[in-house]
Amino acid sequence: MRFRNWSFVLVAVLATLTIARAEDHGPPTLALGSAAPDFCLPGIDGQTHCLKDYASSPVLAIIFTCNHCPTAQLYETRIKRLVDDYRNRSVGFVAIQPNDPKAVRLDELGYTDVSDSFEEMKIRAAYRHFNFPYLYDGETQKTARAYGPTATPHVFIFDSERKLRYDGRIDNNPREQYVTRQDAPIALDELLAGKPVSVAHTPSVGCSTKWAYKEQSRQEAIARIESKPITVELANAEELKNVRNNDSKKLRLVDFWATYCGPCLEEFPEFETMFRMYGHRPFDVVTVSINYPDEKKGVLAALEKQHASERNLMFGATDIYSLMAAFDPKWNGAVPYTVLLAPGGEVLYQTNGPVDPLELRRLIIANLPDDDYIGHQGYWRAAVYGK
Repeated sequence: MRFRNWSFVLVAVLATLTIARAEDHGPPTLALGSAAPDFCLPGIDGQTHCLKDYASSPVLAIIFTCNHCPTAQLYETRIKRLVDDYRNRSVGFVAIQPNDPKAVRLDELGYTDVSDSFEEMKIRAAYRHFNFPYLYDGETQKTARAYGPTATPHVFIFDSERKLRYDGRIDNNPREQYVTRQDAPIALDELLAGKPVSVAHTPSVGCSTKWAYKEQSRQEAIARIESKPITVELANAEELKNVRNNDSKKLRLVDFWATYCGPCLEEFPEFETMFRMYGHRPFDVVTVSINYPDEKKGVLAALEKQHASERNLMFGATDIYSLMAAFDPKWNGAVPYTVLLAPGGEVLYQTNGPVDPLELRRLIIANLPDDDYIGHQGYWRAAVYGK
Protein backbone atom coordinates (compact mmCIF):
# COMPACT_ATOMS: atom_id res chain seq x y z
CA MET A 1 0.00 0.00 0.00
CA ARG A 2 2.84 2.35 0.90
CA PHE A 3 4.52 1.50 -2.42
CA ARG A 4 1.37 2.42 -4.29
CA ASN A 5 1.16 5.77 -2.51
CA TRP A 6 4.75 6.57 -3.40
CA SER A 7 4.06 5.54 -7.00
CA PHE A 8 1.15 7.95 -7.08
CA VAL A 9 3.33 10.76 -5.71
CA LEU A 10 6.08 9.98 -8.22
CA VAL A 11 3.62 10.09 -11.12
CA ALA A 12 2.21 13.41 -9.86
CA VAL A 13 5.69 14.92 -9.52
CA LEU A 14 6.70 13.78 -13.00
CA ALA A 15 3.47 15.22 -14.43
CA THR A 16 4.14 18.55 -12.71
CA LEU A 17 7.69 18.65 -14.06
CA THR A 18 6.41 17.85 -17.55
CA ILE A 19 3.92 20.72 -17.39
CA ALA A 20 6.62 23.08 -16.08
CA ARG A 21 8.97 22.02 -18.84
CA ALA A 22 6.28 22.64 -21.45
CA GLU A 23 5.62 26.06 -19.94
CA ASP A 24 9.34 26.86 -20.18
CA HIS A 25 9.07 26.35 -23.93
CA GLY A 26 5.90 28.37 -24.23
CA PRO A 27 2.22 27.53 -23.88
CA PRO A 28 0.28 25.53 -26.47
CA THR A 29 -1.31 27.38 -29.36
CA LEU A 30 -5.04 27.98 -29.07
CA ALA A 31 -6.93 25.12 -30.69
CA LEU A 32 -9.07 25.69 -33.76
CA GLY A 33 -12.72 26.13 -32.83
CA SER A 34 -11.84 27.58 -29.41
CA ALA A 35 -13.46 30.76 -28.14
CA ALA A 36 -11.28 33.86 -28.23
CA PRO A 37 -9.69 34.34 -24.78
CA ASP A 38 -10.70 37.62 -23.20
CA PHE A 39 -8.17 40.43 -22.81
CA CYS A 40 -7.88 44.04 -21.69
CA LEU A 41 -4.54 45.56 -22.65
CA PRO A 42 -3.00 49.03 -22.87
CA GLY A 43 -2.64 50.44 -26.37
CA ILE A 44 -0.13 52.94 -27.66
CA ASP A 45 -3.05 55.35 -28.13
CA GLY A 46 -3.38 55.70 -24.35
CA GLN A 47 -6.58 53.65 -24.25
CA THR A 48 -7.29 50.22 -22.79
CA HIS A 49 -8.49 47.80 -25.46
CA CYS A 50 -10.64 44.79 -24.57
CA LEU A 51 -11.98 41.93 -26.66
CA LYS A 52 -15.54 43.20 -26.17
CA ASP A 53 -14.62 46.50 -27.85
CA TYR A 54 -14.56 44.67 -31.19
CA ALA A 55 -17.90 42.91 -30.81
CA SER A 56 -19.40 44.75 -33.78
CA SER A 57 -16.92 43.27 -36.24
CA PRO A 58 -18.20 40.09 -37.94
CA VAL A 59 -14.63 38.87 -38.26
CA LEU A 60 -11.70 39.69 -35.97
CA ALA A 61 -8.00 39.23 -36.74
CA ILE A 62 -5.59 39.31 -33.79
CA ILE A 63 -1.97 39.55 -34.88
CA PHE A 64 0.88 38.92 -32.46
CA THR A 65 3.87 40.90 -33.67
CA CYS A 66 6.73 42.95 -32.24
CA ASN A 67 9.34 45.62 -32.94
CA HIS A 68 12.66 43.81 -32.83
CA CYS A 69 12.10 40.82 -35.11
CA PRO A 70 13.29 41.33 -38.71
CA THR A 71 10.56 39.04 -40.01
CA ALA A 72 7.92 41.06 -38.19
CA GLN A 73 9.43 44.22 -39.67
CA LEU A 74 9.15 42.84 -43.20
CA TYR A 75 5.47 42.17 -42.52
CA GLU A 76 4.66 45.65 -41.16
CA THR A 77 3.75 47.01 -44.58
CA ARG A 78 1.73 43.91 -45.41
CA ILE A 79 -0.21 44.15 -42.15
CA LYS A 80 -1.00 47.79 -42.87
CA ARG A 81 -2.17 46.82 -46.35
CA LEU A 82 -4.32 44.04 -44.93
CA VAL A 83 -6.00 46.51 -42.58
CA ASP A 84 -6.64 48.96 -45.43
CA ASP A 85 -8.04 46.23 -47.67
CA TYR A 86 -10.49 44.79 -45.12
CA ARG A 87 -11.39 47.68 -42.84
CA ASN A 88 -14.37 48.62 -45.04
CA ARG A 89 -15.47 44.99 -45.09
CA SER A 90 -16.17 45.01 -41.34
CA VAL A 91 -13.07 43.10 -40.30
CA GLY A 92 -11.60 44.19 -37.00
CA PHE A 93 -7.84 44.18 -36.46
CA VAL A 94 -5.77 44.17 -33.28
CA ALA A 95 -1.99 43.78 -33.01
CA ILE A 96 -0.50 42.59 -29.73
CA GLN A 97 3.16 42.75 -28.72
CA PRO A 98 3.69 39.58 -26.61
CA ASN A 99 7.39 39.73 -25.70
CA ASP A 100 8.82 40.51 -22.29
CA PRO A 101 11.39 43.23 -23.14
CA LYS A 102 13.61 42.05 -20.28
CA ALA A 103 13.89 38.67 -22.01
CA VAL A 104 15.29 40.08 -25.28
CA ARG A 105 19.09 39.85 -25.44
CA LEU A 106 20.97 42.83 -26.87
CA ASP A 107 22.43 40.67 -29.64
CA GLU A 108 18.84 39.86 -30.64
CA LEU A 109 18.42 43.56 -31.45
CA GLY A 110 20.88 43.43 -34.35
CA TYR A 111 18.17 44.15 -36.93
CA THR A 112 16.20 46.87 -35.22
CA ASP A 113 16.24 50.44 -34.00
CA VAL A 114 14.15 49.76 -30.89
CA SER A 115 13.28 46.87 -28.59
CA ASP A 116 9.85 45.74 -27.40
CA SER A 117 9.03 47.99 -24.46
CA PHE A 118 5.74 49.88 -24.38
CA GLU A 119 7.45 53.23 -25.00
CA GLU A 120 9.44 51.79 -27.91
CA MET A 121 6.23 50.42 -29.41
CA LYS A 122 4.99 54.01 -29.58
CA ILE A 123 8.20 55.03 -31.36
CA ARG A 124 7.95 52.29 -33.98
CA ALA A 125 4.24 52.82 -34.58
CA ALA A 126 4.73 56.55 -35.13
CA TYR A 127 7.74 56.01 -37.39
CA ARG A 128 6.02 53.39 -39.55
CA HIS A 129 2.54 55.00 -39.37
CA PHE A 130 0.69 51.97 -38.03
CA ASN A 131 -3.00 52.02 -38.91
CA PHE A 132 -4.14 49.47 -36.33
CA PRO A 133 -4.40 49.22 -32.53
CA TYR A 134 -1.06 48.12 -31.09
CA LEU A 135 -1.36 46.63 -27.61
CA TYR A 136 1.24 45.72 -25.00
CA ASP A 137 1.25 42.35 -23.24
CA GLY A 138 4.91 42.27 -22.19
CA GLU A 139 4.19 43.01 -18.54
CA THR A 140 2.31 39.81 -17.64
CA GLN A 141 2.08 37.93 -20.98
CA LYS A 142 -1.30 36.67 -19.77
CA THR A 143 -2.94 37.19 -23.16
CA ALA A 144 -0.03 35.68 -25.08
CA ARG A 145 -0.15 32.59 -22.87
CA ALA A 146 -3.85 32.22 -23.56
CA TYR A 147 -3.39 32.40 -27.34
CA GLY A 148 0.03 30.75 -27.62
CA PRO A 149 1.69 32.54 -30.55
CA THR A 150 4.75 30.56 -31.60
CA ALA A 151 6.52 33.35 -33.45
CA THR A 152 6.11 36.93 -34.63
CA PRO A 153 4.07 37.55 -36.63
CA HIS A 154 1.33 35.02 -35.87
CA VAL A 155 -2.29 35.76 -36.80
CA PHE A 156 -5.49 34.38 -35.23
CA ILE A 157 -8.77 34.92 -37.11
CA PHE A 158 -12.15 34.55 -35.39
CA ASP A 159 -15.66 34.37 -36.80
CA SER A 160 -18.71 36.35 -35.62
CA GLU A 161 -19.14 34.01 -32.64
CA ARG A 162 -15.47 34.55 -31.82
CA LYS A 163 -14.51 30.98 -32.56
CA LEU A 164 -11.01 30.47 -33.93
CA ARG A 165 -11.21 29.58 -37.62
CA TYR A 166 -7.63 30.25 -38.77
CA ASP A 167 -4.21 30.62 -37.19
CA GLY A 168 -0.71 30.88 -38.60
CA ARG A 169 1.10 32.99 -41.15
CA ILE A 170 -0.12 35.99 -43.12
CA ASP A 171 1.22 34.60 -46.38
CA ASN A 172 3.60 31.86 -47.43
CA ASN A 173 6.90 33.74 -47.71
CA PRO A 174 8.62 36.46 -45.65
CA ARG A 175 10.23 37.65 -48.91
CA GLU A 176 7.25 39.28 -50.52
CA GLN A 177 8.43 38.72 -54.09
CA TYR A 178 8.18 34.96 -53.52
CA VAL A 179 4.66 34.91 -52.08
CA THR A 180 2.34 32.54 -53.95
CA ARG A 181 -0.46 32.17 -51.40
CA GLN A 182 -2.15 34.88 -49.33
CA ASP A 183 -3.21 32.65 -46.44
CA ALA A 184 -4.77 35.24 -44.10
CA PRO A 185 -6.65 37.13 -46.85
CA ILE A 186 -8.00 33.84 -48.22
CA ALA A 187 -9.24 32.89 -44.76
CA LEU A 188 -10.84 36.31 -44.32
CA ASP A 189 -12.56 36.10 -47.71
CA GLU A 190 -13.92 32.66 -46.95
CA LEU A 191 -15.28 33.69 -43.57
CA LEU A 192 -16.87 36.86 -44.98
CA ALA A 193 -18.53 34.71 -47.65
CA GLY A 194 -19.94 32.37 -45.00
CA LYS A 195 -17.71 29.49 -46.09
CA PRO A 196 -15.50 27.23 -43.96
CA VAL A 197 -11.83 28.09 -44.06
CA SER A 198 -10.18 25.72 -46.51
CA VAL A 199 -6.73 25.81 -44.87
CA ALA A 200 -7.31 26.55 -41.21
CA HIS A 201 -3.77 26.23 -39.83
CA THR A 202 -0.36 27.07 -41.21
CA PRO A 203 3.10 27.33 -39.61
CA SER A 204 4.29 30.82 -38.78
CA VAL A 205 7.94 31.64 -39.44
CA GLY A 206 9.50 34.43 -37.38
CA CYS A 207 11.24 35.18 -34.10
CA SER A 208 10.20 33.02 -31.18
CA THR A 209 8.09 34.62 -28.48
CA LYS A 210 10.31 35.98 -25.71
CA TRP A 211 8.74 34.49 -22.61
CA ALA A 212 9.73 35.92 -19.22
CA TYR A 213 11.89 32.91 -18.30
CA LYS A 214 14.36 33.94 -21.02
CA GLU A 215 15.40 36.98 -18.94
CA GLN A 216 18.09 34.83 -17.35
CA SER A 217 19.69 34.33 -20.76
CA ARG A 218 19.81 38.10 -21.26
CA GLN A 219 21.47 38.63 -17.87
CA GLU A 220 24.01 35.91 -18.59
CA ALA A 221 24.85 37.52 -21.95
CA ILE A 222 25.37 40.90 -20.28
CA ALA A 223 27.59 39.32 -17.63
CA ARG A 224 29.76 37.73 -20.35
CA ILE A 225 30.13 41.07 -22.11
CA GLU A 226 31.00 42.93 -18.93
CA SER A 227 33.64 40.34 -17.98
CA LYS A 228 35.73 41.02 -21.10
CA PRO A 229 39.05 42.83 -20.57
CA ILE A 230 39.17 46.56 -21.33
CA THR A 231 42.18 48.03 -23.09
CA VAL A 232 43.24 51.35 -24.61
CA GLU A 233 46.00 51.92 -27.18
CA LEU A 234 48.02 55.06 -27.92
CA ALA A 235 47.38 56.11 -31.53
CA ASN A 236 49.61 58.14 -33.84
CA ALA A 237 48.58 60.12 -36.92
CA GLU A 238 49.00 57.15 -39.26
CA GLU A 239 46.73 54.99 -37.14
CA LEU A 240 44.03 57.68 -37.07
CA LYS A 241 44.21 57.97 -40.88
CA ASN A 242 43.70 54.21 -41.09
CA VAL A 243 40.67 54.45 -38.82
CA ARG A 244 39.24 57.18 -41.03
CA ASN A 245 39.89 55.32 -44.30
CA ASN A 246 38.11 52.22 -42.94
CA ASP A 247 39.83 49.71 -45.17
CA SER A 248 37.51 46.94 -43.96
CA LYS A 249 34.25 45.26 -44.87
CA LYS A 250 32.47 46.64 -41.82
CA LEU A 251 30.51 49.73 -40.96
CA ARG A 252 32.59 51.71 -38.49
CA LEU A 253 31.31 54.05 -35.81
CA VAL A 254 34.01 56.37 -34.44
CA ASP A 255 33.44 58.30 -31.23
CA PHE A 256 35.87 61.04 -30.15
CA TRP A 257 35.50 61.88 -26.47
CA ALA A 258 37.34 63.06 -23.37
CA THR A 259 37.17 62.19 -19.68
CA TYR A 260 36.38 65.82 -18.79
CA CYS A 261 33.55 66.10 -21.35
CA GLY A 262 30.17 65.71 -19.63
CA PRO A 263 28.12 65.19 -22.83
CA CYS A 264 30.68 62.61 -24.00
CA LEU A 265 30.28 60.52 -20.87
CA GLU A 266 26.52 60.96 -20.89
CA GLU A 267 26.13 59.49 -24.38
CA PHE A 268 28.85 56.82 -24.03
CA PRO A 269 26.34 54.13 -22.95
CA GLU A 270 24.47 54.66 -26.23
CA PHE A 271 27.54 53.58 -28.19
CA GLU A 272 28.04 50.59 -25.90
CA THR A 273 24.45 49.53 -26.51
CA MET A 274 24.90 49.88 -30.29
CA PHE A 275 28.08 47.80 -30.15
CA ARG A 276 26.26 45.08 -28.23
CA MET A 277 23.26 45.22 -30.57
CA TYR A 278 25.10 45.20 -33.90
CA GLY A 279 28.59 43.92 -33.02
CA HIS A 280 27.87 40.36 -34.18
CA ARG A 281 27.16 41.79 -37.65
CA PRO A 282 29.69 43.58 -39.93
CA PHE A 283 29.90 46.56 -37.59
CA ASP A 284 32.54 47.87 -35.23
CA VAL A 285 32.99 50.75 -32.84
CA VAL A 286 36.23 52.65 -32.26
CA THR A 287 36.42 55.12 -29.41
CA VAL A 288 39.18 57.74 -29.43
CA SER A 289 39.97 59.78 -26.34
CA ILE A 290 41.55 63.16 -27.01
CA ASN A 291 43.15 63.13 -23.57
CA TYR A 292 46.93 63.49 -23.38
CA PRO A 293 49.09 60.33 -23.19
CA ASP A 294 49.98 60.89 -19.52
CA GLU A 295 46.25 60.72 -18.69
CA LYS A 296 45.96 57.11 -19.83
CA LYS A 297 45.19 55.83 -16.32
CA GLY A 298 42.11 58.06 -16.07
CA VAL A 299 41.00 57.15 -19.60
CA LEU A 300 41.24 53.44 -18.85
CA ALA A 301 39.27 53.89 -15.62
CA ALA A 302 36.48 55.68 -17.51
CA LEU A 303 36.39 52.92 -20.14
CA GLU A 304 36.26 50.21 -17.48
CA LYS A 305 33.32 51.96 -15.85
CA GLN A 306 31.50 51.79 -19.20
CA HIS A 307 32.53 48.14 -19.82
CA ALA A 308 33.83 49.37 -23.18
CA SER A 309 35.13 46.14 -24.71
CA GLU A 310 35.37 47.45 -28.28
CA ARG A 311 38.57 48.94 -29.74
CA ASN A 312 39.63 51.94 -27.68
CA LEU A 313 42.30 54.44 -28.75
CA MET A 314 43.64 57.66 -27.29
CA PHE A 315 45.91 60.36 -28.62
CA GLY A 316 49.47 59.14 -28.43
CA ALA A 317 51.19 62.55 -28.64
CA THR A 318 50.85 66.00 -27.11
CA ASP A 319 50.38 67.67 -30.50
CA ILE A 320 46.67 66.97 -30.40
CA TYR A 321 45.75 69.28 -33.29
CA SER A 322 47.87 67.39 -35.78
CA LEU A 323 46.25 64.16 -34.62
CA MET A 324 42.79 65.67 -35.09
CA ALA A 325 43.74 66.80 -38.59
CA ALA A 326 45.03 63.31 -39.40
CA PHE A 327 41.52 61.99 -38.97
CA ASP A 328 39.61 64.97 -40.36
CA PRO A 329 41.28 68.22 -41.44
CA LYS A 330 37.90 69.99 -41.27
CA TRP A 331 37.15 68.95 -37.69
CA ASN A 332 36.95 71.97 -35.41
CA GLY A 333 38.28 69.99 -32.44
CA ALA A 334 35.13 69.99 -30.32
CA VAL A 335 33.94 66.80 -28.62
CA PRO A 336 31.89 64.75 -28.65
CA TYR A 337 32.51 64.16 -32.35
CA THR A 338 30.93 61.11 -33.96
CA VAL A 339 31.31 59.68 -37.46
CA LEU A 340 29.73 56.65 -39.11
CA LEU A 341 31.85 55.31 -41.95
CA ALA A 342 30.95 52.86 -44.68
CA PRO A 343 33.58 50.34 -45.82
CA GLY A 344 36.05 52.38 -47.82
CA GLY A 345 35.56 55.53 -45.74
CA GLU A 346 32.37 57.14 -47.10
CA VAL A 347 30.85 59.31 -44.38
CA LEU A 348 27.27 58.24 -43.67
CA TYR A 349 26.76 60.35 -40.55
CA GLN A 350 28.76 62.88 -38.58
CA THR A 351 28.02 65.36 -35.86
CA ASN A 352 29.74 67.62 -33.38
CA GLY A 353 27.80 67.32 -30.16
CA PRO A 354 25.48 64.62 -28.83
CA VAL A 355 24.10 62.10 -31.31
CA ASP A 356 20.47 61.32 -32.05
CA PRO A 357 20.53 57.60 -31.06
CA LEU A 358 17.46 56.63 -33.07
CA GLU A 359 18.68 58.37 -36.21
CA LEU A 360 22.06 56.72 -35.85
CA ARG A 361 20.65 53.23 -35.22
CA ARG A 362 18.40 53.51 -38.26
CA LEU A 363 21.32 54.56 -40.44
CA ILE A 364 23.34 51.62 -39.14
CA ILE A 365 20.72 48.98 -39.95
CA ALA A 366 19.96 50.64 -43.31
CA ASN A 367 23.61 50.28 -44.28
CA LEU A 368 24.59 46.94 -42.80
CA PRO A 369 25.24 44.31 -45.49
CA ASP A 370 22.21 42.37 -46.63
CA ASP A 371 23.99 39.02 -46.69
CA ASP A 372 22.21 37.06 -43.95
CA TYR A 373 18.64 38.35 -44.18
CA ILE A 374 18.01 39.37 -47.77
CA GLY A 375 15.46 42.17 -48.07
CA HIS A 376 16.00 43.64 -44.62
CA GLN A 377 18.46 46.31 -45.73
CA GLY A 378 16.13 47.33 -48.55
CA TYR A 379 13.26 47.61 -46.11
CA TRP A 380 15.20 49.94 -43.85
CA ARG A 381 16.76 51.93 -46.69
CA ALA A 382 13.23 52.65 -47.91
CA ALA A 383 12.30 53.78 -44.40
CA VAL A 384 15.43 55.91 -43.85
CA TYR A 385 16.15 57.26 -47.31
CA GLY A 386 12.71 56.96 -48.89
CA LYS A 387 14.01 54.69 -51.65
